[in-house]
Amino acid sequence: MENIEVGEVFTIADDQGEENEVEVLAAIELEGKNYVAVGFVEDIQDDSEEDIDVFFLTIDQEGDFSPIESDEEFEKVSVAFEELMDEEDE
Repeated sequence: MENIEVGEVFTIADDQGEENEVEVLAAIELEGKNYVAVGFVEDIQDDSEEDIDVFFLTIDQEGDFSPIESDEEFEKVSVAFEELMDEEDE
């Protein structure tokens, strides 16, 4: 898997096919899968951290991003990223 760096900016298309720039805020590996937390670049530039919408995406073997399918998987990833952020704040 290619290395995804925190701070990298990618363009992803939403459901309507509109392209948005997102910045990688954090990356983790969980149960053998790779995940990133991303936020829209324009939100990160405009707002304080509390106002940023954070999205979690999974990265497949080809390095493609895809949304997390199950609520259970989303919950696990969400908790893992929360713990990661809390550690960084200490």
